[in-house]
Amino acid sequence: MRRILIVDDEPSFTSIVKLNLEATGQYEVFMENRGSQALMTAVECKPDLVLLDVIMPDMEGPEVLYEFRNDERVRNIPVVFLTATVTPKEAHADNGVIGGRVFLAKPGTIGELVDCIEKYLPATG
Repeated sequence: MRRILIVDDEPSFTSIVKLNLEATGQYEVFMENRGSQALMTAVECKPDLVLLDVIMPDMEGPEVLYEFRNDERVRNIPVVFLTATVTPKEAHADNGVIGGRVFLAKPGTIGELVDCIEKYLPATG
């Protein structure tokens, strides 16, 4: 089972995403509602992919990503920004890549989320 970490400051959103993704039977989902704790949570749960909100009150998504990329334990984990700061049209342009980073607009459908996760999950050995 593939491991997904979702980092978003809205507990209700992370809970809904967790329930929906786990209902597919394909994922084990971990939640973190504080950007400042995302690195520690990722080190502990060892996710295959991280869904990361952009705007959070204690530490914004780009800062979290910077921490990830500078820590050898998690630097190679794919990160998808899951955010309301881009429109679905912007997120679909150029295969969801904006400024060299993958973005998925929220709210989106569970199907769009699963498609994005599958696209960016590393191949299993």
